[in-house]
Amino acid sequence: MQQTFRDAFLTAIKNSSKSMRQVALDAGVSYEQLKNLAQGKSKSTNVDDAVRIAASFGTNLEGFLEGQMTPTKRPTIAIAGRVGAGALVPVFDAYEKGDGPQIECPPGLSPHGIVAVEIEGDSMEPVYSAGDLLLYTRNGHDAVLFDDIGHRCVCEDENGMGWVKQIKPGEEPGLFHLISLNPSASNMWNVRLKWAAKVRLHWPAELIKKI
Repeated sequence: MQQTFRDAFLTAIKNSSKSMRQVALDAGVSYEQLKNLAQGKSKSTNVDDAVRIAASFGTNLEGFLEGQMTPTKRPTIAIAGRVGAGALVPVFDAYEKGDGPQIECPPGLSPHGIVAVEIEGDSMEPVYSAGDLLLYTRNGHDAVLFDDIGHRCVCEDENGMGWVKQIKPGEEPGLFHLISLNPSASNMWNVRLKWAAKVRLHWPAELIKKI
């Protein structure tokens, strides 16, 4: 059974991840026109615009009115490997490059340049737990930037081991203290790091949706 164009539009917005502004951009129609449609100030639109709006949802006009849409796929990120929180883990040894499990990119975060790693160990409890994911962006340099010091970071030491720790200055230039948040876990003193990257997002294991 076909719906009115307005009902079909409201259903499409509700069932997709698109905003009205995104539909307006994709379809090449006026945002004000779509807003008036959603608010009931207008019940329909001209045929040309209706066809373009339907196409922006991956279907034709007839399918749109029938509620038949191509599901909008959320961008994905590959899990690059594991990182140690107390456990001794070689950097990204779990998967070949790009072959790790895919996860849905969290809303509001661009997948471009984002790296996801899975935590192994409990030295960052209760903030980070084993199986949680950490998302970060490399700065493009093999270095520890001043802005990262004092923060929780994913990092690689000179022996190729990957860690998630709070980074603090060491006793000599180029050395760093890697601090555990778990009071019962050991800290690491005066470690030479190849690079460090501030954690941008922590995703608890129970919220992760692998694809």
